[in-house]
Amino acid sequence: MNKSKIAITVSPLVLNRLDAWVQNEHYASRSEAIEQAVEAQLQRLERTRLSDQCALLDVNEEQTMADVGLAADAAAWPAF
Repeated sequence: MNKSKIAITVSPLVLNRLDAWVQNEHYASRSEAIEQAVEAQLQRLERTRLSDQCALLDVNEEQTMADVGLAADAAAWPAF
């Protein structure tokens, strides 16, 4: 898989903590550790965004739309 190089700036404290994780063989390299951390954070943000959008829904309005759709579906089917 192709990867892109980037440059980042971190505080000495963060870098020391990162290096400790790499030295203790939790990660093969700084790059691997940072990539996994960024991926995990992006996944968390995406889940949060979805839940934020779901919170904006009006439950009663959604139920009304669902009921209308079900009534239309039922009317389209022949009675048995």
